Amino acid sequence: MGRLFGTDGVRGLANRDVTAEVALDLAVAAAHVLGAQGVFAGHRARAVVGRDPRASGEFLSAAVAAGLASAGVDVINVGVLPTPAVAFLTASLDVDLGVVLSASHNPMPDNGIKFLARGGHKLDDELEIAIEERLREPWDRPLGADVGRIRVDTGVAGESYVAHLVSTVGVSLAGLRIAVDCANGAASEVGPAALRAAGADVVVINASPDGRNINEQCGSTHPEQLQAAVVAAGADLGVAFDGDADRCLAVDHTGALVDGDQIMGVLALAMRDSGALAHDTLVATVMSNLGLKLAMTAQGIRMLETSVGDRYVLEAMRAGGYSLGGEQSGHVILSDHATTGDGVLTALQLAARVASTGQKLEQLAGVVQRLPQILVNVPGVDRTRAGSDEVLAAAVQTAQAELGDTGRVLLRPSGTEALVRVMVEAASQADAERIAGRLADVVRERLAL
Repeated sequence: MGRLFGTDGVRGLANRDVTAEVALDLAVAAAHVLGAQGVFAGHRARAVVGRDPRASGEFLSAAVAAGLASAGVDVINVGVLPTPAVAFLTASLDVDLGVVLSASHNPMPDNGIKFLARGGHKLDDELEIAIEERLREPWDRPLGADVGRIRVDTGVAGESYVAHLVSTVGVSLAGLRIAVDCANGAASEVGPAALRAAGADVVVINASPDGRNINEQCGSTHPEQLQAAVVAAGADLGVAFDGDADRCLAVDHTGALVDGDQIMGVLALAMRDSGALAHDTLVATVMSNLGLKLAMTAQGIRMLETSVGDRYVLEAMRAGGYSLGGEQSGHVILSDHATTGDGVLTALQLAARVASTGQKLEQLAGVVQRLPQILVNVPGVDRTRAGSDEVLAAAVQTAQAELGDTGRVLLRPSGTEALVRVMVEAASQADAERIAGRLADVVRERLAL
């Protein structure tokens, strides 16, 4: 069996790749691994389980809870809440394990399983490998009073999370009108609630999840509805979450998109000005636009680059004691307040910067002058050969030589989907499109299945 865990937990087509049996077995194995490591020593084990609104999350969360309880772990089922909310609760309730059932920004038919260690941090690679190795092993089951109990939260968990978010904002958002696209996802209630509690006038769209409409032509992966809503409502800005609300993209008052790179630029300056930007350093991935690095350098802020994936950003932040990091996709990590990317927290901090400066988001985001960038996703190819094909490597080298110091090329296999991504930055849009298209053709030809 190939490795189940990818860059962001286990993810795939629900009820084919991610089944109730897989969910139950993973939960049992996770309990065994953590138990063997002494995490449960001296007390009765406890876990928090939450999910996004996908229909498949109903039976998958039930399977996870059943697996944990069968292994002697007491479960608090918090229902539909964002991934960062489950991470917060894992820490604030001082439980041993958190589990999230979500496929984040993926289409509705997918689902996934993410495990969080004590304190709300994602499990290390070594623990994930250990969990896989112990799947479906024979074991002595607890009996009688030793089995775990399952308690369903009645909404207190969500209220606690909203209160935490609002406590991070040092200025009232009164006077700001903010449009919010909840992607019919996990933040459909807590996202608008947090912004309203902070004082904002909130206009809400796509906050009616029915189990099927999550991420459907809405949210951070499809911001067009939000862009129109901001202009129509005369809003000062708009924010869009993805399905599990660990991402946030924004829209300024003109309807122009403000991406994760620009959001990080705005927050980096805000945190530097307040003394909260640890070591005057921003952590970002190699996918961030070169314009972000140039802008930060001009402001005296160091930018540390990591491999693609929020787990690598987190690892670098924890290792170096940094307080801000993230990805161009809008996955922003503010480690003073959260252990993972948090879209609602990001929205609050971005709005607070607008409120405290009195400037439009358009002006604040303008500090990052993005170079023309093209990202081409090439599906239906063997992503495992992306780094070993010599002809493809030569094509990438040729393209980079052609760009020189005015751009760059990045080619990488997706960690969560069956495709290869081709990213090209260049001095002009035409050059970026031409070179990206040429490389995408080589990928299709050389990595064809």
